[in-house]
Amino acid sequence: MGDVINLAAKLALFDDHWAPRIVGKLNDYDLKVVKLLGEFVWHSHADTDELFLVLKGLLRIELRDRTVELSPFEVFVVPRGVEHRPIAEAEVEVLLIEPAGIVNTGDAGGPMTAAAVVI
Repeated sequence: MGDVINLAAKLALFDDHWAPRIVGKLNDYDLKVVKLLGEFVWHSHADTDELFLVLKGLLRIELRDRTVELSPFEVFVVPRGVEHRPIAEAEVEVLLIEPAGIVNTGDAGGPMTAAAVVI
């Protein structure tokens, strides 16, 4: 049996943005919390979908053909291979569910790439 994971407590452990923290595992998937602020880079993940569950704040995810807006407790799945760019005008707290080892910047790389740390 696993342990209870308090997402609010995990989010209180850090202040930096765009740096995911692994809080649990589900089969071969990582459960990650992350704080977002500002604009991220355009990127895609060729081999996997990416699930965003907003816990706090308002998140906009730009796709090349539309923009999705998420409020707390709303979920959006970016399909594999679809270019997207998350934008947070004010700080947003998110739970991500994605295969272990996925890089946050996908195919874009660059200075916003962050290794997910286990907390």
